[in-house]
Amino acid sequence: MSNILEVNKVVKQYGNYTALNEVSISVPKGSIYGLLGPNGAGKTSLIRIINQITMPDSGTVLLDGEPLNPKHVQHIGYLPEERGLYKTMKVGEQCLYLAQMKGLSKAEAKAQLEYWFDRLEIRGWWDKKIQELSKGMAQKIQFVVCVLHKPKLLIFDEPFSGFDPVNANLIKDEILELQKQGSTIIFSTHRMESVEELCDHIALIHESNKLIEGKLSDVKKQHRTNSFEVGIMTSNVEGLMYDLTQKFTVGQADFKSLNDDLKLEIQIGSSPSNELLQILMQRGQVTHFMEKIPSVNDIFIQTVSRK
Repeated sequence: MSNILEVNKVVKQYGNYTALNEVSISVPKGSIYGLLGPNGAGKTSLIRIINQITMPDSGTVLLDGEPLNPKHVQHIGYLPEERGLYKTMKVGEQCLYLAQMKGLSKAEAKAQLEYWFDRLEIRGWWDKKIQELSKGMAQKIQFVVCVLHKPKLLIFDEPFSGFDPVNANLIKDEILELQKQGSTIIFSTHRMESVEELCDHIALIHESNKLIEGKLSDVKKQHRTNSFEVGIMTSNVEGLMYDLTQKFTVGQADFKSLNDDLKLEIQIGSSPSNELLQILMQRGQVTHFMEKIPSVNDIFIQTVSRK
């Protein structure tokens, strides 16, 4: 899979403060790429550089193999966390204006706006002023402005902010549909459950440095702890626990009984998992046996805490 975006050893400083310290990322075409990090990590500085709002002090950025340049503005759609709509302008008038700034003719802009206003069921908002809309309604307008010129690269910074669960799910479905149609999406959020649902690649930036990057499934495998959640029905708890503790680490805090079904968390270290399963089967009826794969939230917290 080729990359639509290549960021190579980018440095950005503000006075004596280093916002980005030789950060490099590669965003595969057609991916939904999660850009993660705590507040102040450097994510916004990187997004601003990709959008040519600011320039790097050193390093290079390539879009579709070409050095980033002003013409690429038409190929990028950006939904910032802090929304930038003109509050006193009417919705339709503002959308037409912003669409033409992205290179669409007035006729093309009207056609795309009609499509999106119908799709998101907001046709009746055309003559409303932005200041008359709720935060969630204004967010829908901002989303439309971001995507209507069919950019190669979409950058969403906290796209679900201000949405109720129904509309958040609607926008999530639209993001997945845009990916199906060929768009590449950079997705910056603090909602780790959204990363789990949407992203296939991630990067984690912390204190101006990139700490993690890769395919989400590979990153999870790299952070495996060789721990298993197991459930077993047994008449000899003491015997079972004796056998297990001879070879494995049993998480006592996660040990509980529910309807004679014992729940345990067991860390097997370098031992094969079938050895654990054999011991369990000798001591009772196994009702549950699953490796604990760390969540994105677990990986985020562990990685940031270690720094």
